[in-house]
Amino acid sequence: MKKLVLPLSLMVPVLIFSQNRKKDTTTTKVNDIEEVVFQKKATGKTNDLTNVKISAKDAQNVASISGGIEGILKTLPSVNSNTELSSQYMVRGGNYDENLIYINDIEIYRPFLIRNSQQEGMSIINPDMVSTVNFSAGGFEAKYGDKMSSALNIYYREPEKFELSGEASLIGGRLTTGLASKNKKLTALFSGRYRNTNLILNTLKEDTDYNPSYWDFQTYLNYHITDKLSLSFIGYYSKNDYEMVPKTREVEFGTLQRPIKVNILYNGREDDKYKNMMGTVSLNYKASEKLKFTLDAFAYQNREKEYYSIASGYQIHGVDPVTGDPITSFDGAGQIEHARNDLFVRTSGAQFRAKFSPNVNTDFEVGLKYERENLKDFTNEWKLTDSTGYSMPRPIVDPRTGGTGDLKLAYYIGGRNHIEPTRLSAYAQYSQKFYWGASKVFVNAGVRVANWSFNKETIFSPRIQFAIKPDWEEDMLFKLSGGIYYQSPFYKEIKDLDGNFNSDIKSQRSIQVILANDYEFYMYDRPFKLTTEAYYKKMDDLIPYYMDNVRIRYSGKNNASGYAYGIDTRLYGEFVPGIDSWLSASYARVYENIDGKGNIPRPTDQRFRFAMFYQDYMPKFPSMRVNLTLVYSMGIQTGAPVFTDPYQYQTTLPAYKRVDIGLTKVFIDSKEKKSYGGFWGNFKELTLGVQVFNAFNIKNAVSNNWITDSNTNMMYPVPVRLTGRFFNVKLEFKL
Repeated sequence: MKKLVLPLSLMVPVLIFSQNRKKDTTTTKVNDIEEVVFQKKATGKTNDLTNVKISAKDAQNVASISGGIEGILKTLPSVNSNTELSSQYMVRGGNYDENLIYINDIEIYRPFLIRNSQQEGMSIINPDMVSTVNFSAGGFEAKYGDKMSSALNIYYREPEKFELSGEASLIGGRLTTGLASKNKKLTALFSGRYRNTNLILNTLKEDTDYNPSYWDFQTYLNYHITDKLSLSFIGYYSKNDYEMVPKTREVEFGTLQRPIKVNILYNGREDDKYKNMMGTVSLNYKASEKLKFTLDAFAYQNREKEYYSIASGYQIHGVDPVTGDPITSFDGAGQIEHARNDLFVRTSGAQFRAKFSPNVNTDFEVGLKYERENLKDFTNEWKLTDSTGYSMPRPIVDPRTGGTGDLKLAYYIGGRNHIEPTRLSAYAQYSQKFYWGASKVFVNAGVRVANWSFNKETIFSPRIQFAIKPDWEEDMLFKLSGGIYYQSPFYKEIKDLDGNFNSDIKSQRSIQVILANDYEFYMYDRPFKLTTEAYYKKMDDLIPYYMDNVRIRYSGKNNASGYAYGIDTRLYGEFVPGIDSWLSASYARVYENIDGKGNIPRPTDQRFRFAMFYQDYMPKFPSMRVNLTLVYSMGIQTGAPVFTDPYQYQTTLPAYKRVDIGLTKVFIDSKEKKSYGGFWGNFKELTLGVQVFNAFNIKNAVSNNWITDSNTNMMYPVPVRLTGRFFNVKLEFKL
């Protein structure tokens, strides 16, 4: 049977059927539909209609502090992030914890204790090892796990021969080598990375000594035992150390009519350590062209320490709006923040997957997964604040004698928790392509079920996807997807604000409906694709949470309901011949109702957002290339300070605006048929680039610190600023 191959310029998968089939409005013939091939190989092929495929090459080229894959994801309309220092992201009103991440169909985890985007190191995903990137912003198929927002599935590549590539820049570097035996039965890919963001953090305009150090090592091994049987291994180890010694800080905020300045002095330090390890072994057996089996064994371990003791004193001043000089002193106060938090997480288990394809248009897939978890959590975190009208540590109980009351902390979180639960899940799904009259139709229906021994809860999640391609002159594809999606609780959700694990916690639930349209057309003799998606989510059993920079602090109670809605649109194509770029725009709202008090915006309420990823080159000098990422996002609702009533404190951050530019000079390109002699003949690729992060030096904010004016008892949200303009030089090579 002949195969249809999508053009490489259209990296987003679309539904394609035989164009040579004679129309028959009376008989439906399934077997007449030709096989769809998304790329050169079937690796990473998916039947998920909500999937967006991202080019691994574009992810490597993007100018981003946080990392390649996540950096380019943040230019999609459904993905939001208000900090460039973090690889975490929010999707359609969800928070950072609501996103699934897979590498070769194995679920992975991020560090849990990180509360500050400055602490975050590199993403576990190494762009240099990636072959395929599949991303779904919601309504994804049943084989993906139990999260409410999105699914990201990364497939690592197999090298075809010896290769050596590397990168060196002002903020770190990497070295990757690939090996393959002559008969291609054995392949190996090794990669090590190092990053130090000290130079970037120095653009924060505060007197602080930073010493962040992040490095990791990954390997991907494959051994093809026979044509039908293969064995693979993925190994990962990372070590992230973050040291900070704050000294002074000055912040200006307020309004034009009433500007305010805060001067802060610090004493103390913070020392955090995060170690992550992962290993997976996969056995793949291809019984026939129609039947495939996969058995995976995996283990993940995370060891985190968050230690800090920082004392600070602050002075609030009014500011003359003309001269900028301080004119009024509102308050002088101090506080001490202390934490000795230790976390150990180990997850191990196995999963079995089978796929039966009786013909090229039909797929049956089933899977069974068993996990055993070991969580040890030791929390000792408190804050002492001395500010009149806010939280006096020793209130005067008898003015005649000066007697004082008990020492009171602004908050205290303490807990010693150790659990070893098991988790069992299974899924089954069916995919079918067929003709309905002259229209082409695709259906993907499935269901998954899961049980967690800790809360003794069993969840049932049916999901369905439907697409129809009418027999129109315009190339249109209409899609409808949805189902019931749960947020299965884990470490963060089960931990309440006192620091204890709540065994009565339940999974949060989201009922989703997504209606989408893909319109492919040619403009200026080049291919383009316009994608529009409208969605609605009805949510219940929600666990209210506070946004503390990039840490989510859950209340530990299922006492809220909510809903979300929005519309996403993306124009994708060759704005410049031969190179893909896109424009994204979205409008989204998300609300919650806590204890029946009424609807208020959730802390991740996004509203309007616009993003662009653009690539170009000089026609007369094609070796000079540029890529640009632009993001404008209305400020998210930061919500209330921790331990306060969200209905009394509703603040919105300023809009997040950022432009990053990458300029590259290609000295040697493997695509060019040009030979170089001597030393330069050893290189297949050689490029030198300059990256301009935050090109317009915009002062964005990631969150607020709350302080009190003793004269008015008002609480002021002091913005926590993000990085300024930074020039990075990057050298890349491949042998």
